[in-house]
Amino acid sequence: MSVYTVHQPPAWSAGRSPDAERFVFVRDGFSFWAFLLAPLWMLWHRMWLVLAGYIVVVAALEAPMVVFGLSRAAISVVGLFIALLVGLEASTLRRLSLRRCGWSNVGIVSGDDLEDAERRFFEAWLRRSSTPSAAAGPPPLPGVAPPSPPRAPQPPEVIGLFPQPGASP
Repeated sequence: MSVYTVHQPPAWSAGRSPDAERFVFVRDGFSFWAFLLAPLWMLWHRMWLVLAGYIVVVAALEAPMVVFGLSRAAISVVGLFIALLVGLEASTLRRLSLRRCGWSNVGIVSGDDLEDAERRFFEAWLRRSSTPSAAAGPPPLPGVAPPSPPRAPQPPEVIGLFPQPGASP
């Protein structure tokens, strides 16, 4: 089962709610396409600043290795590690890019695939919006438990071979 974060596009006006079709679901985990074709994956997702940073980091790491005459195998291993890092952190890079563009994270949902996760999220979203208490305030995030009421203070625990607190010897 995969875990997805759900991102809502920025609203253009205060009274307008975003279209449900524009919500973005970002799967958490390793991205094979970001590992295999990092620059093209970044272009596909319109992550321009991430692409610029990627190019700068790759150039800063590989240029000195070429200047100092390291073997092609060593340069390839460094490139493989960079690609592995991009594949592992692809979902985080995508979330950061969305947040920088004004998108808000509205929840976390799990599902067998993207379609199942979308169905689960929007069913919960519609249930919240159809309840009468929805007009009272903003709906809670899906998958987030409401805060629990405060508990009464507990007496301190006694450790070791000491008698109960407050007991006389």
